[in-house]
Amino acid sequence: MVYMILGKGFEELEAIAPLDILRRSGVPVATAGIGGRTVEGAHGIPVVADCTVEDIDRDKLEMIVLPGGLGGVASIQGCPAAMDAIRQAHGDGKYVAAICAGPTVLAKLGITEGRTVTSYPGTEGQMGACDYRDDRDVVVDGKLITSRGPGTAVAFGLALARILAGEGAAQETAAGMLLR
Repeated sequence: MVYMILGKGFEELEAIAPLDILRRSGVPVATAGIGGRTVEGAHGIPVVADCTVEDIDRDKLEMIVLPGGLGGVASIQGCPAAMDAIRQAHGDGKYVAAICAGPTVLAKLGITEGRTVTSYPGTEGQMGACDYRDDRDVVVDGKLITSRGPGTAVAFGLALARILAGEGAAQETAAGMLLR
């Protein structure tokens, strides 16, 4: 199961595009809200999460995904249950993925140390001792997947689909969405 953590102020496109692509590719995904099931995004769009972050079934967790948005990132960092779930996912060797400002949460937990990553322009100084790449929209370094921002949300979603559903499913999903 993939869990996507939604905190108040999350960047809507960075959450909904990968969520949609993963579900179209046949990957089970649940959104997990911080502070309740209805979470308002950065642009005032309320989203009803599938569960709360406290309800994440860590035994079934295969990947954890963090959208960006400064408010969403602050919400995640201020939520012990969210931070514990991320820490445990990484410690258990599960996939950890983040886009935009989301990778700064991973850096705060030491997950990006010595790894190749990317994030939203201007957050480089918060990424710790890593091999920072600003020349790629999506960076996959083993079980760590990072991406740059709203404009890369579709590429990020397709990268996650390739990892979890396979290249064929990702290509079929992209074709069905008329992506080139």
